[in-house]
Amino acid sequence: QVQVVESGGGLVQAGGSLRLSCAASGSIFSINAMGWYRQAPGKQRELVAAITGGGSTNYADSVKGRFTISRDNAKNTVYLQMNSLKPEDTAVYYCNARIIVRSSFREYDYWGQGTQVTVSS
Repeated sequence: QVQVVESGGGLVQAGGSLRLSCAASGSIFSINAMGWYRQAPGKQRELVAAITGGGSTNYADSVKGRFTISRDNAKNTVYLQMNSLKPEDTAVYYCNARIIVRSSFREYDYWGQGTQVTVSS
């Protein structure tokens, strides 16, 4: 009923930039928040950045000053602009959307399939 799809991952040299996109679609009444998480091999999933419906943002300390999260509410889309990428940023990046669905008017978290980001030295 609701789909969340990420795109924009790939291979980039250290110091380069990449922009991830995440689009939510389906029976959506409203989106209360969207965020990006990442998981590297052998590590726990961690929050990278999040943005609420009111525009408040939250960033992991490791990406502050380098990454920027933004949104296009009309398109139900969130972006993650990643600059000054480091090899430590290599991970699978997952989009999360906190959505009020039309069928029940209840809030659920939806996850995308993930997109691989690889940063080479």
